[in-house]
Amino acid sequence: MPLTTLPTVRLVIARCEVHYEGRLTAHLPLATRLIMVKADGCVAVHADGGAYKPLNWMNAPNRLTEGDGEWTVTNPKGEVLTITLDEVLSDSAHELGVDPGLQKDGVEAHLQELLAANCTSIAEGLRLVRREYPTDIGPVDLLCKDADGATVAIEVKRRGEIDGVEQLTRYLEFLNRDPMLRPVRGMFVAQQIKPQAKVLASDREIAWLEVDYDELRGIESRELRLF
Repeated sequence: MPLTTLPTVRLVIARCEVHYEGRLTAHLPLATRLIMVKADGCVAVHADGGAYKPLNWMNAPNRLTEGDGEWTVTNPKGEVLTITLDEVLSDSAHELGVDPGLQKDGVEAHLQELLAANCTSIAEGLRLVRREYPTDIGPVDLLCKDADGATVAIEVKRRGEIDGVEQLTRYLEFLNRDPMLRPVRGMFVAQQIKPQAKVLASDREIAWLEVDYDELRGIESRELRLF
């Protein structure tokens, strides 16, 4: 069944094996794990450890097919995640309601504001369409048009890490379903970006840019002066 039809988060604890075929091949042997099926379409397999990062996952858009003791998750890129269930210990669904979203700290919120007011500091010819562009999976920090009229989705962070790239990836997959917007490319902008985040962004054809907050504040100050 298509994951986009699910209104809830589903949590399954099961003894399972997981096999992934796509850009590489990966296999998780039999063990007890948490399988999370999120309302936005993401399927993630977690162990009891490793903080927030799943052992394997499949972002939306995708399709989940449940067979006899086996789940198959496929996406348009041809990737396949196969979960073989040996024993289901718990299977529950929960309605979480509407999430208000992450409240940015003062510096990050102001950085977004400064970049929105000075889009050409990100790229020549870039113009703002809207700040906090709403989607069903959360607001995109900045939605812009480039000099050629193509849509650009920009995620702004004070410190750029892998989870920020993952967040922008989900937004891009969602925005590119809209025929009025696509093709939509992404840009990850932060004061400082971790090397691993740069590698992941480049691998996913997402541009990245480090910006100087104090320099942007200087632009703001010059614009506020009368003389």
